[in-house]
Amino acid sequence: MEELIVTGGKPLSGSVQVHGAKNSVLPILAATLLTGSVSVLHNCPALSDVTASLGILEHLGCRVIQKGDCITVDAAAVTGTEIPDRLMREMRSSVIFLGAVLARCGEAEISLPGGCELGPRPIDLHLKALTAMGCEIREEGGTLRCSGRLHGAELTLAIPSVGATENIMLAATAAEGVTVITNAAREPEIEDLQRFLLAIGADVSGAGSSTVVIRGGKPLHGGEHTIIADRIVAATYLSACAAAGGEVQVLGVQRLQLLPVLETFREAGCLVHSWTDGAALTCRGPLHSVRPVRTSPYPGFPTDAQPVVLAALGASGESHITGLEHIDRGYASLEADLTALGGTITRTEQRH
Repeated sequence: MEELIVTGGKPLSGSVQVHGAKNSVLPILAATLLTGSVSVLHNCPALSDVTASLGILEHLGCRVIQKGDCITVDAAAVTGTEIPDRLMREMRSSVIFLGAVLARCGEAEISLPGGCELGPRPIDLHLKALTAMGCEIREEGGTLRCSGRLHGAELTLAIPSVGATENIMLAATAAEGVTVITNAAREPEIEDLQRFLLAIGADVSGAGSSTVVIRGGKPLHGGEHTIIADRIVAATYLSACAAAGGEVQVLGVQRLQLLPVLETFREAGCLVHSWTDGAALTCRGPLHSVRPVRTSPYPGFPTDAQPVVLAALGASGESHITGLEHIDRGYASLEADLTALGGTITRTEQRH
């Protein structure tokens, strides 16, 4: 078993380019199924969840080529509609493939989503919406069998679920008529999915607001797209600097996506500067206490901006961190980036 060994007490300094957003690349990889052609995605992070997604695409019949941060998906020869349990359990957000497979093939068979070590992930909003769009869903022994001719519908989500919004958007591209999602999630990753869908010929509008409209049935084709930078990773590196002290710049991430987090850093006594596609944080002394931070859907404070690891950078002595599979799901090069900023952090086999 691997572990991270962190020696704290040393200020950080420098700049880091933020890699592509996990919560953007995963639904966009699922969306490549819709094209029946070749899609090229740039700025794709090397994450375990991305590897799991590529495994699902290959199982369904896609041809996948990965070179650095560029992934090419040829979805011309999709032959399968069933995603087995062993693949579904490799990542928590695997249910996002349900809407895409339904849209492409008119039917889908999946096991209930995996990754339950962090708790259950209910998908009732997904299933309720797809049922309203004409999908017949049967559950047999933990397997969902879905089929039906999809049609447009007016859907109001009980909560602004990111996954449900994305699944509906994917399924609705093949539905007859217009689908309207009210109380849709507003996250930047939803906007990024819309940009890719527009690039492949879909008619989608409203992403980033609480109402998304999809006019289904448009002929789709291959496309090329660059994944947005990961705002959660950017917040992590800024948090590392706040914990350890020093001055760090995060590059490539849109400042508007970081505003809720930046304000909390200012309240804690950090000096913060931001521009269109980056931000910098300076911390020269002890942090101040802040008012209670309440997480909420975007544009509120993001739940995922409560990162692991980081207190160890500001602590005296050596810390050992295990359970790295949770880190590898969202961070492509955590220890390398923090080391480049002056931190002392190494990955090694756990000592017994």
